[in-house]
Amino acid sequence: MVLTIHHMGISQSERIIWLCEELGIEYKLIKHVRDPVLAPTSLKINGNDTGKAPFIEDPESGITLAESGAIVEYILARNATGELGGYLGEKKLAKKYGEKGYVDYIYWFHYANAGLQPAMMGSMFLDLVSLDNDDRTKTWADQRLHATLKHVDDRLAEAKWLAGDDFTAADIMVVYSLTTQRYFGPKVSYKGYANIVRFLGDVKERPAYGRAMEKGDPEMRLLLGEEPPVKTLVEAGGVGSDVWKK
Repeated sequence: MVLTIHHMGISQSERIIWLCEELGIEYKLIKHVRDPVLAPTSLKINGNDTGKAPFIEDPESGITLAESGAIVEYILARNATGELGGYLGEKKLAKKYGEKGYVDYIYWFHYANAGLQPAMMGSMFLDLVSLDNDDRTKTWADQRLHATLKHVDDRLAEAKWLAGDDFTAADIMVVYSLTTQRYFGPKVSYKGYANIVRFLGDVKERPAYGRAMEKGDPEMRLLLGEEPPVKTLVEAGGVGSDVWKK
């Protein structure tokens, strides 16, 4: 029996597909289409009361689980025992206490959803309302967003990957916020963040990333360059538009 991944298009659930592709784990993929911006009712299934994605079902253990960070940790823990049939050793994608890069690994793994994603979404929501450019709330949000991006960029100036020389799940966690999230906002340019752009170029070269995105969102134009889309999905009215398509 294999994992079932419930994937909503253009969402954080791309992290789970990518992780499984990196680890060589077999999985069943069930796709859900946004309606037209928010999650569809098809995600309101047993064990997923919030109706959000990603959501997994593990028939071997009888466990269902939501929240991308929790799912990534669960899959990594199961893979470490060999129970999911994935690769071990250099393909484990996690750092243990005492290993070089461990502190960087746990910091950036959690920073993805604790620091970077909230900064992106805070600016996203403020972009949806009409505020003057000198409004204090907008000014603070912009300052927070660029301080957050600079923090990531500074780290990538000193290391190829967030945990150091080794690609890890911390990188998988961060990439969504820097890329696909921009289809919802903020429409931020990465000019001036050369290390982030270099990092996203390195991500593009990973075969597992290419496979994951082709399986999960084959129509989506990947946002791996400096510039965001001209319009967000919210501005364009949802997935019925072509602003996100290749």
